[in-house]
Amino acid sequence: MGQLLSLLASGEKAVDIVLDFENAKPESEEEQAIHAAVAAVLNKGPQILKELSTYSGCEEFIRKAITSPGPETEEAAWKAVLPAVEQLKKFYDFSQELESVFPRLLAALCKTNPKNQLATQQALAKQLADVFDFVLRFDDAKMVNPSIQNDFSYYRRTLNRMKMTRTETPLTIRDELANRMSLFFAYPTPMMNVINETTMKLLTTDTSIPRENVTEALATMANVCYDMVEKHRFESSDLNMFCLRAMTSSIILYDHLAASGAFGRKSSINIKGCIMVLKGYTTVSTDGLLNALRFTTVHLNDPETPAAIKQLLESK
Repeated sequence: MGQLLSLLASGEKAVDIVLDFENAKPESEEEQAIHAAVAAVLNKGPQILKELSTYSGCEEFIRKAITSPGPETEEAAWKAVLPAVEQLKKFYDFSQELESVFPRLLAALCKTNPKNQLATQQALAKQLADVFDFVLRFDDAKMVNPSIQNDFSYYRRTLNRMKMTRTETPLTIRDELANRMSLFFAYPTPMMNVINETTMKLLTTDTSIPRENVTEALATMANVCYDMVEKHRFESSDLNMFCLRAMTSSIILYDHLAASGAFGRKSSINIKGCIMVLKGYTTVSTDGLLNALRFTTVHLNDPETPAAIKQLLESK
């Protein structure tokens, strides 16, 4: 997958970077250590996505408990929702693990020249793309499954009563944890929110990482991924979608961090090209990625955003 990518950044000369998303291996001891820590979390990602995609919810049990309240229906709903909420806890716990390792990954790529770091720490660059790919896949699956929030809302409403009447049953998800989980699932895109807040916190607590380094790394990743898909470098739809998700996540995070956002003329991202490549890719639907740009960015509707960019993204 290694390709020579020419990035023409706004106001800058072309930057040639070789990125190998398939075969990159960590080289230095420091890179190996960071890579191992991030891999320990990311390796759980496929199972998390599998469980999320098959999450069926407790809608029927909850409906009966609400419309026909009584010991039998309420008992059935409670018994159904307990294992479901334990599964939701697995999703939340994973977000906490991701939150714990992402700053380390981002710092390694952004403390010094980010373009050089992306080029020389190939394995970490791939992991950054892996994180972005996972985040959008998780959030997309969560948004189309209202049972997740409905189940947890029912659990929270019932929790106080069950604490008093079910003293023989230890509850692993009590008030404080339930409140944190509720905040997590309340966001339409919870994983992206975790990544965004974690990045903001990192920039606040670690002054050795310039904000412009992070935005430069994100712009570089977005432009690299755009270039790969636009130039039809891969026949595999999986590889193309991987690049498009990494590109879209990079744009969203850049838009939250950069003062002028991702859509204005000062943006280092080829935003018109990125939107065009999303709209032009027809092998697999990219509607979820386009909606992510429309609804999870913060600067799209700024007065400084060119009307042509707004129209391009808003049109079908």
